[in-house]
Amino acid sequence: MIIVNTQISDEVAFSQLQHARWHGFTPTDLVFPSFLFAVGNALSFAMKKWETMSQAAVVGKILRRTLIIFLIGYLIIYWFPWVHQEPDGHWAFNPISHTRILGVLQRIALCYGIAALLIYYCSTRTVVVISVLLLLGYWVALLIFPVAGGDPFGMVTNAGYRLDMAILGDGHIYHGGENGGVGFDPEGILSTFPAVVNVVVGYYIGVFVSKQGKTYEGLAKLLLWGCGFLAVAWFWNLVFPINKKIWTSSYVCLTVGIDIVLLAFLTYIIEFRKKVKWTSFFVPFGKNPLFVYIVSEILIVIFFIIPLGNSSFADWSGRGILRILPGAWGSLLFSVIYMLICWSVGKFLDRKKIYIRV
Repeated sequence: MIIVNTQISDEVAFSQLQHARWHGFTPTDLVFPSFLFAVGNALSFAMKKWETMSQAAVVGKILRRTLIIFLIGYLIIYWFPWVHQEPDGHWAFNPISHTRILGVLQRIALCYGIAALLIYYCSTRTVVVISVLLLLGYWVALLIFPVAGGDPFGMVTNAGYRLDMAILGDGHIYHGGENGGVGFDPEGILSTFPAVVNVVVGYYIGVFVSKQGKTYEGLAKLLLWGCGFLAVAWFWNLVFPINKKIWTSSYVCLTVGIDIVLLAFLTYIIEFRKKVKWTSFFVPFGKNPLFVYIVSEILIVIFFIIPLGNSSFADWSGRGILRILPGAWGSLLFSVIYMLICWSVGKFLDRKKIYIRV
């Protein structure tokens, strides 16, 4: 996520390090749903601890964690640096009326909260039925409630856009450059519901791996499940296009299918072949994932705020790298260097045995 988010510009970055413009899929589009899948994996371990806790304690823990992660995303990631300079030179607080409410961490929080409550209160059969209904219901909702005469899967004509405009309003949704300045939120209200399934599948795959994942039979079953989801995604794409920005149900099936296959591959390499030396680099990220992500989002904003000549430190350093290594490779080098800076923060915390949990 850090490498993708800190490319110098879309004009020079590798296409594989950019999201698909609308329908379609790139490796970059796998990052966010894989994070949700990993949240589900982690939930499978947390659930064992909850068995010894009271219902009130478990629900309180789920709701508290959901609220904290949501507020971190809203108050820190999207409102930071909280102030801006007016044309007359005075500083003023960023108005709440033009602050994006939803976003990446907010979606993670909501998907975690909904999935955790479903899994805690419902049987496996019920959770599976609800998950299928979420995927099918989302598809039906997009088909039935588009803007009159508009493409049900279009950016500003789909039902999710209508819902966001009605509830949040234009001032509280995303206005990124890739949207051409048009208000559209890729982490909108309606598309959050199919994203819950990424967490649910991650949970049940985590449970399965903990029980049967270290056997060849379990590995074969993982591959079959992964290929099954990929097959569903391929056929569903024919009528419901794979699209990350509106988080289509075919996109959910595609990403969980890839995640399951990747997990099977990693299980084979790490657990069966005992090839673990290469994994040490990723440990600092894995032990403080939320904190390192927050650092990555805040630090780049600070780099853009720090003045250097007629531009910011971020622009100056980016131009410097492009002079040494022009084009896409220079953009990649900039993002890798920035990622390593964030990694060093995680490495420092790991050495000090500091692990920040929510």
